[in-house]
Amino acid sequence: MIDNKNKSKYFYRYYTPHLQSFDNLVFSETDISFDSISVLNDYRLAAISRQCSLLIRKEVFSGRAKFGIYGDGKELCQIALARSMRLGDYFSGYYRDQTVAAALGDMTWPQYFAQLYGHPDIQFDPHSGGRQMINHHATRLLDAEGNWTDQTNRYNSIAGISSTAGQIPRSLGIAYASKLFKENPKLENFKEGFSKDGKEVCFTTIGDASTSEGMFLEAINAAGVLQIPVVFSVYDDGYGISVPIEYQTTKKSISKALAGYQRNDDGEGLEIITVKAWDYPGLIAAYQKASKLAREEYVPCLVHVEECTQLQGHSASGSHERYKSEERLAFEHDFDCNERFKLWIISQGFASSDELNQIDKDAVLMARKYQKDAFAAYMASIDVDKKGFLRIAKTLLESTNEPQLIQPIIEELSQLQYPIFSDLVKAGRKTLRAFRFYQGPAVKLLRKWLNELEEKNRNRFSSHQISQSSNSPLFVKSVAPEYPKEVSMVDGREILNKSFSKFLEDPRVFIIGEDVGQIGDVNQTLAGLQEKYGELQVTDTGIREMTIVGQGIGASMRGLKPIVEIQYLDYIFYPLQILSDDWACMHYRTAGGQKAPMIVRTRGHRLEGIWHSGSPMATLIHCLRGVHFCVPRNMTQAAGMYRTLLEGDDPGLVIECLNGYRLKEPLPENLNDIKVPLGIPEVLREGTDLTVVTYGSMCRIVMEAAEQLHGMGISTEVIDVQTLLPFDSPKNILTSIQKTHRVLFVDEDMPGGASAYMMQEVLDKQGAFDWLDSPAACLAAAPHRPAYSSDGDYFSKPNVENVVDKVYEIMRETDPTTFPAIYF
Repeated sequence: MIDNKNKSKYFYRYYTPHLQSFDNLVFSETDISFDSISVLNDYRLAAISRQCSLLIRKEVFSGRAKFGIYGDGKELCQIALARSMRLGDYFSGYYRDQTVAAALGDMTWPQYFAQLYGHPDIQFDPHSGGRQMINHHATRLLDAEGNWTDQTNRYNSIAGISSTAGQIPRSLGIAYASKLFKENPKLENFKEGFSKDGKEVCFTTIGDASTSEGMFLEAINAAGVLQIPVVFSVYDDGYGISVPIEYQTTKKSISKALAGYQRNDDGEGLEIITVKAWDYPGLIAAYQKASKLAREEYVPCLVHVEECTQLQGHSASGSHERYKSEERLAFEHDFDCNERFKLWIISQGFASSDELNQIDKDAVLMARKYQKDAFAAYMASIDVDKKGFLRIAKTLLESTNEPQLIQPIIEELSQLQYPIFSDLVKAGRKTLRAFRFYQGPAVKLLRKWLNELEEKNRNRFSSHQISQSSNSPLFVKSVAPEYPKEVSMVDGREILNKSFSKFLEDPRVFIIGEDVGQIGDVNQTLAGLQEKYGELQVTDTGIREMTIVGQGIGASMRGLKPIVEIQYLDYIFYPLQILSDDWACMHYRTAGGQKAPMIVRTRGHRLEGIWHSGSPMATLIHCLRGVHFCVPRNMTQAAGMYRTLLEGDDPGLVIECLNGYRLKEPLPENLNDIKVPLGIPEVLREGTDLTVVTYGSMCRIVMEAAEQLHGMGISTEVIDVQTLLPFDSPKNILTSIQKTHRVLFVDEDMPGGASAYMMQEVLDKQGAFDWLDSPAACLAAAPHRPAYSSDGDYFSKPNVENVVDKVYEIMRETDPTTFPAIYF
């Protein structure tokens, strides 16, 4: 007779005699009551998840899928995590969380395989519409019109991200939003659909090797400071691809390395919990404890799940036998959490070995069925267009009697075992090229088929880069500034101060960043606003750009309107990876299922010094596609851009002019109503000889140069683009060039940067080349950071003299008599 106290240990030894040396391998004893129905349901889920993981690798090797990454060896901890969640909670995972998604009902197994194949239809892959690789889950938080749906009556998965640790910063913002909903009474009328009194917890997961990333460590510190309801789960399988943990983590244990963050009598911090990946009762208890602490006491928790296994290695791209020892490979087998779960179930008398084996057999059959059904649906979606092409090809053959032109293309397509949409497009283009001398009905029909297919593919693979809803900031109507007869001239900082004060009347708006609170930011644009609106709306943070951004991203996904400040534009490189890989592409990579309408506020361009004069526009333009990129020339314009963005539902970046806060501006009498349209340039000065295209701080320099050029007999039209993304939607610059027939692009970025970007937009996309009488030209900064002091600014970036001389040079090429040489 076996007593209950030693029963688990006995069953472990009995069923695995070859591991008897591991005397400490016992399951946790808890006060939790388990029933056979829920336990066996958990085992069924673990079994089907495992079989689906095994099938992924096979599908990649068969050629039906491009890449596979799976969650085998982490089934139990994910089940325990899911069981501790409540409706309204959030999950910010990485790329192994399939069992969590399935346990929450946020993913079906056919959807899992549909994502593997890249099925570009949200009916089959609602998480990403085929745009993300397998195991990147995302609940559709938006309806078909792009409006928020109720987040409080379901589980919410935030869009998966492959960039290691990239899922961590936004988890702070998700949890921070709960704190704001709970502690800010002014948000009472805005909770509906987003919060139940702030009792939501954000659960986020990460592999142990990725805890070495700065964004994880920064988030741990920030969570301890903020005291927010977030639970970090670290899946510790001892490796980062091939690199073992001794090369990754101090003390070879993240929980030991972070021990100083453990809350105690010395102060607040995190609750750090360790548990074994194969210990089902211990996992359930650990996650229940973490969930309760986070939900009820706002204590952030770290659950360190040790002794995870990874039976198939890191991914389908390679074999772990290359770098794991025989002892470690044996460990992977012996400590398989599913097999350990079996032993515990048997030890508790919930099922027999035969019953569990039958569940395993059923799981194999179900997984195969789900995989086959998903692949058949994917192939069927392609087959519709394939049959259309073949019908037209047959007609083409019959009408032209040129089999040598069409049959090789048909045979090439037929030989493809698993054709995809691009194969059909290739076949269509090859056919049209082959029949380029024929203009009969069949050729016209093929052109129509190809155009329709191209349009469908644009929607499949390129839609939703920005909002397509009626709330898009592109639909916000422009309101120009109005001035009284007697204009008051005030510092630019005062314009912004008055504007931000008005914005903050909406309790959903909050501003966070370094020095924004008590001193009202380093340029005094927020002076007095923390005192007026409180610390929850104007909040100082530590020097931690990555997680400042993360706070904003997550909170913006819960109906709030954060304005996050990066103190200087040069510091935007710290969070650039998150801004690019998570924020900017959120709407795109979920095929319109999620959005993060945060506003990033920063300041740059001209001042003094290498790290306070940055204008890396090209870097940001290309990294932040999907973000409205505003480059105001003064603070009145900036205020109108903020208002436009706040009324819209897209993310936005506003780069204020660093040297403009103490420059005088006329105070508009309708300051609280100004809205600057996005993507529409403004003509600052009309002219007839040459168009200068610029933005930001360069506007003042170009305008001064234009005045000097006027005295030299040159009429210069000056255009402020206002936004780099979108860029000149109505093609106003083309209209100007059609008048002047010459153009110069001027900016503070390095050569080949934003000036080249603007040139391509105007010459290539707007077709301005045909209207030019002189070659288009660019004037940019020197190819280095600006040196310190006023001389450094003058000699590093375009100045008035540079602009005057460049314009004069262009005019002299046309008319050297009227414009003789000056310097030689």
